[in-house]
Amino acid sequence: MSAVRFRLLAAAATVPLLIGALGACGYGSQAKKDTAADIAPKGAKTDGLDEVKLGFFGNTTHATPLVGIQKGLFQKELGGTAVKSSVFNAGPAEIEALNSGAIDIGWIGPSPAINGYVKSHGKSLKIISGSASGGVSLVVNPKKIKSLDDLKGKTIATPQLGNTQDVALLNYLAEKGYKVDATTGRGDVTVQRTENKVTPTAFRQGSIDAAWVPEPTASKLVAEGGKTLLDEKKLWKDGKFVITNVIVSQKFLKEHPKAVEAVLRGSVKTNDWIRSHPAEAKKALNDKLADPTISGKSLPGEVIDPAFKNVDLTDDPLAATLQEEADHAVKAGLLKKPDLKGIYDLTLLNKVLRSEGKQPVDDAGLGSK
Repeated sequence: MSAVRFRLLAAAATVPLLIGALGACGYGSQAKKDTAADIAPKGAKTDGLDEVKLGFFGNTTHATPLVGIQKGLFQKELGGTAVKSSVFNAGPAEIEALNSGAIDIGWIGPSPAINGYVKSHGKSLKIISGSASGGVSLVVNPKKIKSLDDLKGKTIATPQLGNTQDVALLNYLAEKGYKVDATTGRGDVTVQRTENKVTPTAFRQGSIDAAWVPEPTASKLVAEGGKTLLDEKKLWKDGKFVITNVIVSQKFLKEHPKAVEAVLRGSVKTNDWIRSHPAEAKKALNDKLADPTISGKSLPGEVIDPAFKNVDLTDDPLAATLQEEADHAVKAGLLKKPDLKGIYDLTLLNKVLRSEGKQPVDDAGLGSK
């Protein structure tokens, strides 16, 4: 297995965790309140709460919350408790919001989830469900890069220094025998950290030769004339690896388990609805992406079609891949070996899955202490 998906960055000889340097797969760092598409609450309040605050990114890898909120599926499960959502474009900002109580539950990539957990000594959050797998590709300028053996001397963009795709690329290059300084990005291959929103322009102008990026950025590059040289799914057993988890504040989980369970029911039912209504779900996703709080415009068919198709929804958090990612990061010298025991609490998810006639999922030995 050669893919690593971590937002954790090493610095100096001691290799400390740097939460401030770690970005997500998104398009910036500020959260925006998203209330325009919220469905009105109706019925009894869940756990006596006036509202539950959800956070997520405006990426197709976050299709579950985007579609679920757009279609009112979370609101239906929460009854008279209002859904309030905030759109984030970077992992550290969402973790900070969770820690401060600005959000209660969030959809986020594996690296910031782990970083937040380790940084708080296991006290800040729990991963309570999976949400998506896949949706990451190496897209190249076919005039400059013909094969995976033709990367030397080229410039490859990743979303941010130390982010999930950044470390995945660094690990991949190392296994191919290329030497690259993780901090500077300089070496046999130049790794250039570029915000996803800027990457298509940089690609078009020729200042980068390729990019290891999530959807929909990958499909945007293909629409600009790029070629998908490697789908990261090919690097993982059965083509599965975690790209989006559901996390919750441990305080909120302890105080409001019924609300957490309701959100998880909404997540499971949204994933089922998306699978059974793909065309309608794709439209709902694109409509949500066009919300002014996200991008303000929908994606063209040549982008939304492959971007939607390339992401696999899953309630399973694929916990074994999370551990494997951590092992790879440690082996590469990018991370001190973290103690991930207790990062998962899948109790409520498995309760929901059983009630829906589904098989429970496994935490790979990383469940609650």
